[in-house]
Amino acid sequence: MRALRINDTAPDFSARTTQGEKRLSDYRGRWLVLFSHPADFTPVCTSEFVALARQADVFAAIDCDLMALSVDSLYSHLAWLKDIYRRFGVKVPFPIIEDPSMAIGHAFGMVDAGSSDSATVRATFVIDPEGVVRAISWYPMNIGRSVDELLRLVTALQTSDREAASTPAGWTPGDALLEPAATTLDAAIADGDGDAPWYYRERRA
Repeated sequence: MRALRINDTAPDFSARTTQGEKRLSDYRGRWLVLFSHPADFTPVCTSEFVALARQADVFAAIDCDLMALSVDSLYSHLAWLKDIYRRFGVKVPFPIIEDPSMAIGHAFGMVDAGSSDSATVRATFVIDPEGVVRAISWYPMNIGRSVDELLRLVTALQTSDREAASTPAGWTPGDALLEPAATTLDAAIADGDGDAPWYYRERRA
């Protein structure tokens, strides 16, 4: 099975989580960030969960849910989240999936089909309300993800859809968007000779 690609439909699944049984299709109608982590009780993963938990309300405000996954058991997840709560005062509000057989990890291409461990698993999938994968990122085991970048990415995708425009490098909400460039010579010529070149036209949302 090949790894998921952008614009693929995310495969549905049902799994035990720290918030009961969940199906991926439960999240249809909302954006979802589904992310995997190598293991519970590890330093980088702990830093990510604390940071994401502290920003969960910000994701919720843009109609985006969070869901995590690792091969650890449900009881390991619960013990880890309890320890995070005791030590950091942070209650993780989103579910964590147990995936001891790596069935979900393999279905999403998070691990190599022949892999017997999860050491390389730190993948992120942004899934839109229709269940389509819109963005994918991979981080090595020793590098934590940026919560600010995840928020920016989801917001950029939502804005691009709503405005039928693109976002330039480093775009943040309130910045100018980019008009779609002409795709034929006739359209490029008809676009005129304004201050901006035909292939780079800014627009305010």
